[in-house]
Amino acid sequence: MTLLMQGTTLARPSHRLVEVYDSDAYLTDSTAIAAAERNVVGGNGYHLYLFSLQSDLEVAVSVRVWDEPQPPPGEAEGFTAVSLESGTGILVIGQFTFGPAAEMSLPRPGVYEGHASWAGRIAAAEYYEHALRQVEDDWSAARIQRLWHDNPQPEQYTLDLWYVREPEPADDEDD
Repeated sequence: MTLLMQGTTLARPSHRLVEVYDSDAYLTDSTAIAAAERNVVGGNGYHLYLFSLQSDLEVAVSVRVWDEPQPPPGEAEGFTAVSLESGTGILVIGQFTFGPAAEMSLPRPGVYEGHASWAGRIAAAEYYEHALRQVEDDWSAARIQRLWHDNPQPEQYTLDLWYVREPEPADDEDD
């Protein structure tokens, strides 16, 4: 098992969502979002949505690409199978309110399958509620920023992916 690529970025889950998508697949999918709200992760093949239990603390999003299928993670709080097609070979980690948090280059364009796993969701939500109670009357930006950065157990999402085939040919819009 060889790790071909790994990248991690921090993203703020505005509206409790972080999205991962091919750089050409930028349209929002409300059905996939509803699936993420029910199952933590939802997707439509081009977009993955990661649903947090809070909307202000940054979460870590890691993407790892392997040369062969991997077993489901054993140390995660939860996981689900995912499939993601990237015609450009560039994934965007997006934040609805703040725009892209990062771009990551895959080893090549194509369809990738794998697992999305998560850890720290409940602990981050509990800390978030605790932090909001600690703010009291001091809603200064410095106070809030300090509380947001003092989270003892950050929320983490990991995509373990492997290449399975070439992407579908692009529709020719000139027809």
